[in-house]
Amino acid sequence: MAKRRRFTPEFKAEVVREALLGESSQAELGFRRHNLSQDQLSKWKQHAVESFTSLFTSTDKQATESTERIAQLEQIVGRLTLALEIEKKALRMSLGERIR
Repeated sequence: MAKRRRFTPEFKAEVVREALLGESSQAELGFRRHNLSQDQLSKWKQHAVESFTSLFTSTDKQATESTERIAQLEQIVGRLTLALEIEKKALRMSLGERIR
């Protein structure tokens, strides 16, 4: 029984890139150069094309999450700053009463 070949994501990406750019025919690229079946190359291309939208969606989602996290942190800093000012004022008032 023949062993199944495993291809790295980098290899798949390079072959699909070449196929999409049209530098070579699918037959030449798949079978002649890399000993791949037409069906396999077609599946890789289809998967790549279907994944294109996720490339842009994920960065938008990450940017939104980062913006939300920054807003939360800014709120925390604001609350801590306010608490510190109140503590300083209370300390000044407390020290002022002792001096009198």
